[in-house]
Amino acid sequence: MKKLLIFLFYLFTINNVFSQNDISQATSAILKEGKLLYQSEMASWYGTDIFREKLKDKAPKVGGYFSYGENEGAKCIFFSNDEIPKVIGSVSFDSTYNVNTARVDATERVFSPKEMSLYQIRKKALATIKSDTLFKHYNNTNLNLIPLIENNQKKVYVLTGPSVSGVVVFGNDYLLTYDNDHALVSVKRLHKNIIPINYEDKQEQNGIITMHSHLPETGDFITATDICTLMLYEKFAKWKQHIVMSKNYVSLWDCNKDILAILTREAWERIGKNEKGAN
Repeated sequence: MKKLLIFLFYLFTINNVFSQNDISQATSAILKEGKLLYQSEMASWYGTDIFREKLKDKAPKVGGYFSYGENEGAKCIFFSNDEIPKVIGSVSFDSTYNVNTARVDATERVFSPKEMSLYQIRKKALATIKSDTLFKHYNNTNLNLIPLIENNQKKVYVLTGPSVSGVVVFGNDYLLTYDNDHALVSVKRLHKNIIPINYEDKQEQNGIITMHSHLPETGDFITATDICTLMLYEKFAKWKQHIVMSKNYVSLWDCNKDILAILTREAWERIGKNEKGAN
């Protein structure tokens, strides 16, 4: 019943929801950033697999890799472990991330200006992670760095990814920001906890609704990292919808259409009361 009510909410009130309390601009920015993070992570996921297969002779030279959006797709570049690193290979994807149409380039070259900036903030973020006790490490997980330059803003997101199958991990994520000279400006822990959700051992729940909650420190809305994580894993988990609850708002993510809707906690509770009354 609740799924039906949410669906009707999408159809009839989504425009009104996004006009309330001037949240449309904020949520649009979160959605855009989340999709940029997803593009980068997808390119890294598939790019590393392709590199190991087609450029494996260069593996001993690799010092690291990172990805970034390019046109409608994304590119994953691999840099050398030299004192002055250079690009030693890249894998480019269109918006489908089809590995069969990915373009592999084995050319060795210097970084482009954008790549150099991404490399610099990634390098500094890695050093910060190793020295700052703010960053937590958990068993069966890895910290994944996503450097991002958008609208002249330099950031590195740090996401916690599972190293085992059958689990989606939200939380234990961070945002580092940098100035134009690549100097660290701020470090913020986005979620104050780690939120693993198993799915392979709960097949009967697939296709239903999953959720997690935000403490006040995390903010009112779903985060860009939440959106990235959902887009990466929702198809594997076969989820239909994910809900993020905060003190003042409820974020609804459609896992089939990758659509975000926000409503107030008051409206959400009113829907629940109407459903209970209808029953």
